Amino acid sequence: MNTTVVAPAHAEPRDFLCREEAHPHSGTLLGFWLYLMSDCFIFAALFACNAVLGTNVAGGPSARDVFDLPGLAVNTALLLFSSVTFGFAMLEMARRHKRAMLGWLAVSGMLAAAFVGLEIHEFATMIAEGAGPGRSAFLSSFFTLVGTHGLHVTVGIIWLIVLMVQMGKHGLTEANRRRLMCLSMFWHFLDLVWVGVFSYVYLVGVLR
Repeated sequence: MNTTVVAPAHAEPRDFLCREEAHPHSGTLLGFWLYLMSDCFIFAALFACNAVLGTNVAGGPSARDVFDLPGLAVNTALLLFSSVTFGFAMLEMARRHKRAMLGWLAVSGMLAAAFVGLEIHEFATMIAEGAGPGRSAFLSSFFTLVGTHGLHVTVGIIWLIVLMVQMGKHGLTEANRRRLMCLSMFWHFLDLVWVGVFSYVYLVGVLR
């Protein structure tokens, strides 16, 4: 009599499905890390340009003439606090408290929007005073670096709004949790970049 034991037919498909479920999560996060690394190169190049051109004022206003450090300190606090509140949102996500998570995300978005609003006001004031990006190499590098960061923050706010709408409709699905993790990395990355901008471009620029 043939006593060959046949493995259950469902064993391999189950293992295959487990691998398929794990792959998108790890693949998405790895891909997003690669994107952040490419963004690091972009900001590194902009910092290098500012370092080279930071003293080329062409007879125009210098950093000491146009920078309002007290106002910039307030703006910096807004962005840093948005990172803290985003961390609270991630904690609530881990606890699966959707309403509390959405509340903290809304606070983070409002703080970031206030940051962008103050940055636009700073740009408008400088241009009105004749310190626009075409005035000197220093101002060109400044507007390019700070404007690029502000554009990233604006994209982050739009991404946040879209994700909040998706979570409100579909809840804390695995895909939405993965997207929020990617946005969290992006958010904290922009905070780190801004610390560099505030420390080097603004503080060091005033001391030059």
